[in-house]
Amino acid sequence: MPSRGKTQGWGALFLAIGAVLVTTAGQHPAKATRTSRAGDASAPSMIVSVSGCGAAGRLCRSAPHALLLSGRKDLTAEPFALDARTPAPIAVALKTPGRLTDVTLADERGRHVAGRVSADGARWTSEAALLPGGRYTARLTVERAGTGSGPERRSARLEFRTGKAPAGERLGVTFGPAPGRTYGVGQPITAELSHPVEAEDPEARRAVERALDVRSEPHVEGAWHWVGPTTLHYRPRAYWPAHATVRVRSGLDGVRVTERLHGGPSAPLTLMTGDRIEAVTDVATLRMTVKRNGRVVRTIPVTTGKAGYRTRVGVKVVLGKEPTVRMRGDSIGIARGSRDFYDLKVRWATRVTWSGEYLHAAPWSTDAQGRENVSHGCTGMSTEDAAWLFRTLREGDLVEVVNGYGKRMTPFGNGYGDWNLSWDAWRRGSALGPAATPAGRPSGGLRPAL
Repeated sequence: MPSRGKTQGWGALFLAIGAVLVTTAGQHPAKATRTSRAGDASAPSMIVSVSGCGAAGRLCRSAPHALLLSGRKDLTAEPFALDARTPAPIAVALKTPGRLTDVTLADERGRHVAGRVSADGARWTSEAALLPGGRYTARLTVERAGTGSGPERRSARLEFRTGKAPAGERLGVTFGPAPGRTYGVGQPITAELSHPVEAEDPEARRAVERALDVRSEPHVEGAWHWVGPTTLHYRPRAYWPAHATVRVRSGLDGVRVTERLHGGPSAPLTLMTGDRIEAVTDVATLRMTVKRNGRVVRTIPVTTGKAGYRTRVGVKVVLGKEPTVRMRGDSIGIARGSRDFYDLKVRWATRVTWSGEYLHAAPWSTDAQGRENVSHGCTGMSTEDAAWLFRTLREGDLVEVVNGYGKRMTPFGNGYGDWNLSWDAWRRGSALGPAATPAGRPSGGLRPAL
C-alpha cells in the first residue's frame, strides 16, 4: 500500500471502479510499475492509484495498484488489471489543484464509454458500467496554472482490463433505444449483455437469443443479429410498419446460459414508430427527396462530399439532432493551417454517423447546392431547408444516399447501418440459424407474459 504523505509536483490522480478506495500520493518509486528516468527527478510527476472493487458497498478483493508517472513528455503506464467482478461505473478524479480538460475511455474494439467532467473539473464519471473481461484504454489531459504566461498541460494513457466474472454470475440485458418514445421505422432494437457470450459457445448464444422476446403490432418478420460478444441488434426483414407498437423483454431470469453464467432480471422495453419518413439523396442529381408514408413532401437541392471526402452511400438511420454544433477539420484528420481546414458553428444539424456525418445548413455553399459537391462529407443545404428537415426528422428515420462515389455505410460501429445487410446476411448473424421469427410471437421456447 502506498504511504500517506504530501503530494509533490503534479500530485495524485486516482482511478476506481465501484466503491472508491482512495490512496494518497507518496508512493515510493521502488513499488511503482513505472519509475522516474534518470534526469527526471525535478520534472512534474503524477501518481495514479487504482483499486478494483465489486459493486458499490462491497469490499475490494485486492490492494490498490499504484503507478508513478514522471517526466515532461506525455505519460504512458504499463497495462494493469482491475478486479471488477460486477459491472460498475468508473471514476477518474484529481486530488490536487488542476482540471481534467479531456477524458476518453474506450474498449479494445474502439467503442467509447460516455462520461462527464464535473463542473470544477476535478472528477470524470462514466455514464455506463464497465463489463467484466474487457480491455480498456483511458486517455487523460490534465491542466493546471503554469509558471509562465499560460497553463501547463500533461496527458496520460492508461491501459487496463477488468476481471472475468466468477462462478454463478447473473447475465442481464439492457435494451435500447430509450423506452416510451416514438421513433422512425428504421430504428433497430439493441440488446447489451452484462457479460460476454462468445461465438465459440453457440449453445450459450442460442440460449440467450431464445430468451429475448420481440413482439410488434402489427406483426412483422424479424431476427436478432450478434454484433459482438455483448451486443445484439434486432430488425425486421423490411422496415417497421408506421405507427407500430414494439415490446421487448428478456426471459433470461433463471435460465442456465453456461456452467458459470445464469440469467438475471432485466427491464423490458416498449416503443412506438411514427410516420415512415425517408430522406433520399441522389448524388447524380444533387437533390434530396423527402417522403412521408410514400408521398413526396419536399425536394431539396444539396451538396455532398467532394473528392477525398466522399459521402458514404447506403442506408443510415437518424441518431440525433443538434440545433447548433461546432465542426472542426481536425476532428476528421485535417491539419490546422491546411487549405481544407475549417472551424464553423453549424445550424440545424441532424446526425447520421457517430464519426460526424450530418445533414445541416450550409449557407456558405448555397451557389453549389444542386450543382456540385463541395462538402467534407456532410450533406449541406440552405438554412431554410435544413431547419425544415430538422423539424421533420426524428431518431430512427431513414436517410439514404444513392448514385454516389463514397464507401458504403458499414453495418455496425458508426451508427445504424443495419439495413445495408441483405436479409440472408442478417439471418446468418443469428445463433438460431436462417429461420426468422415473426415479431409478435416469442422468439424462443419461453412464453413469459408481457
